[in-house]
Amino acid sequence: MSADLSSASSDTPHRSLSWLVLLALAVGGFGIGTGEFVIMGLMPTMAADLGVSEPQVGHVISAYALGVVVGAPILAVLGARLYRRHLLLLLMGFFALGNAATALAPGYHSLILARFVTGLPHGAYFGVGALVAASMVPSHKRAAAVSQVMLGLTIAILIGNPLATLMGQSIDWRYAFVAVSLIALLTMLLVAWVLPLDRSEHRSNPLSELQAFRRIQVWYALGIGAIGFAGMFCVFSYLAVTLLEVTRVSPLVVPVAVATFGAGTLAGNLLGGWLFERLQFRAVAVVLIWSVLVLLFFPFAVQTLWSALLAAFLVGTMVALSPPLQTRLMDVAADAQTLAAASHHAAFNVANALGPWLGGVAISAGLGWTVTGYVGAVTAALGMLLFLLAWRHQRQHPEDMRPGS
Repeated sequence: MSADLSSASSDTPHRSLSWLVLLALAVGGFGIGTGEFVIMGLMPTMAADLGVSEPQVGHVISAYALGVVVGAPILAVLGARLYRRHLLLLLMGFFALGNAATALAPGYHSLILARFVTGLPHGAYFGVGALVAASMVPSHKRAAAVSQVMLGLTIAILIGNPLATLMGQSIDWRYAFVAVSLIALLTMLLVAWVLPLDRSEHRSNPLSELQAFRRIQVWYALGIGAIGFAGMFCVFSYLAVTLLEVTRVSPLVVPVAVATFGAGTLAGNLLGGWLFERLQFRAVAVVLIWSVLVLLFFPFAVQTLWSALLAAFLVGTMVALSPPLQTRLMDVAADAQTLAAASHHAAFNVANALGPWLGGVAISAGLGWTVTGYVGAVTAALGMLLFLLAWRHQRQHPEDMRPGS
């Protein structure tokens, strides 16, 4: 097995190696996606077991998201001098321990702390994984390679979360996090097996990584992700409760709805990579406009079961925003690739914290469960405003798009 990934880009063994590495990274994404989103399907079950309200369980989701926001830049900077193989193994080991702590948490407040700690390695893992994937393909295929790494996360929503939700409903919600911890350990074994150590790999200086935050286009991209994507999390976080309280379905329908949402994320993830290859940064605007329309449709759709399932699928397609924004950040971050790639996931988890919080505030104010659609549409529209500002700045200052500028 060659240790130099760049020198073998044209031969058959390297193509086989690339596929195996992408698979290993996607398994990690599957574990992270299952661990991150399963609480949304188990919200009523966890609320009853912990003796708290559903909006309070929403704070548990926000705690994980806050951990991602804090951990992504810090761990990316601290790990800048490490080889990517070693950093991936450390991050996934950290994630395994965090989910074990979640399963063992004795009460609500300890659960919040455990979820915060578990979220710390999330962004750095996906960021480093995206860089590994992008380094294995021609430049025009980077968005597609990134979307393949993220495929594990979308498959988690399609398959992992419904299964974990059923497990939590039928046995105990804690077993779902035991399963996630085991998936993390499997990922470590796979990465250690298939990803060779490339000693010629460029390792950046932590201080140079911080230079990315001096670039205005980096901040625009992060802002679009943090605000424009909050609507999906706002709706999905309260999807189970909305189906039970508004659509009046059986609890057994909730895993089906979660799987339907997952099918939408699978389609959206693949569509996002395809759009960026054809439209470049304009793909972000297309997805944001689509998001506004879908979120406005949601409150009307959840009145009946079949239209609610359709709405769940459509909301899932909003994840198409991720591959274009991830690739955009890699384009505008110059040499600070690790930090920029990790910060993308920090931004999306600002959205994961912001969406449930805004939705919980609106619901607690007595506006009803379906208000999440309207709240989400507003955040998507604000994301579109940030896109327009970024687009105008790019037209006025094209020199900012040059590497090293």
